[in-house]
Order: sequence, then C-alpha cells, then structure tokens
Amino acid sequence: MIKLRNLNLNDLEIYKYWKLPFHKYHSLNGPYFKKDSKETIEKQIEVLKSDFTSGKNTLENKNIISNKQNDIIGEVSWYWKSQETNWMEIGIVIFDEKFWNKGIGYLALKLWIEKIFNEKKDIIRLGITTWSGNYGMIKLAKKLGMKKEAEYRKARIIDGTYYDSISYGILKEEWYNN
Repeated sequence: MIKLRNLNLNDLEIYKYWKLPFHKYHSLNGPYFKKDSKETIEKQIEVLKSDFTSGKNTLENKNIISNKQNDIIGEVSWYWKSQETNWMEIGIVIFDEKFWNKGIGYLALKLWIEKIFNEKKDIIRLGITTWSGNYGMIKLAKKLGMKKEAEYRKARIIDGTYYDSISYGILKEEWYNN
C-alpha cells in the first residue's frame, strides 16, 4: 500500500539523503543531466526548511511516495511542457532499489495521473520522456496506456554511449476510457 503526500518539515533530513548523487537511481533517472553537489542539495534543503517553517509549500509540482509506515519511497513530479496548450510532463523516481520491480511505480503514477487530471481541469494531455536504456520506464509508460509519440535518435549520451530520447503520452479522454 502506497500513498502520495506533500513533503513536510519532518521529511527533510531523509529527503536530503535520497537527493545525494551517489544513489543507484541516478543511473536511470536522467543520467545525462549534471547532478547537484552535496552543497547545492544542502542549500536547497535549507530553503525548503525556511519555506515550510513560514507555512509555504513551494513544491506544488511534487508529491512524495510513501508506504503505510510513512517512509519516503520516492517522488512524483510534473512540469510544464507547454502551459499555453495545457501540456504537462510527469516523472517518477523510486529512491531505494529494494522497492524496484514491485509495482510501486505503476501504482504511484496511476495515482499521480488521476490527481493531475482531477485537480487541473484544463490539462488535456500528460507525457513522459525517458531514454532508450531505461527499460523499466518504457515498460511502465506502456502499462499505463501511454502511446509512444516521439523518438529522438542518439539524443542522450551516457558513459560515452549514445541513446535515444523517447516520449510517451496519454490524452485525458484516453485515460478515462482505459
């Protein structure tokens, strides 16, 4: 059993730990992007601590994935691909590999998609973009009913090897007709 919830002040130490760049999930989650340093992450956490203490929630585009013990398992997120056309991209990270391949990603993204479509009435489509070496994310997108919409050949370099960038998407009406 998992749930999605807001990050809170009590989560910040463990959240900081999981954001550090030495965790295995970084090898799958956008490994072509530069990772934040420990110092940068610590500054981000201090800003979050200040925001939470003053009552602000600056992470409206993220939710924590937690279990019934309220442990942080990962996070889901969204960002605007095109706000003008009501198009968002979504993402997911399962921090600890002991939770990989257990269906948690599927359950969490299913909840996240449902939440976004219910709360943001103008959103008509959601997308996921990954790279051709992230077989788990490709399988997950297909399992959620997303359609492959784009493949940019040799668009990502990981450890000196080129991979394709692959995008999947689902329309609101497709989601509710599944």
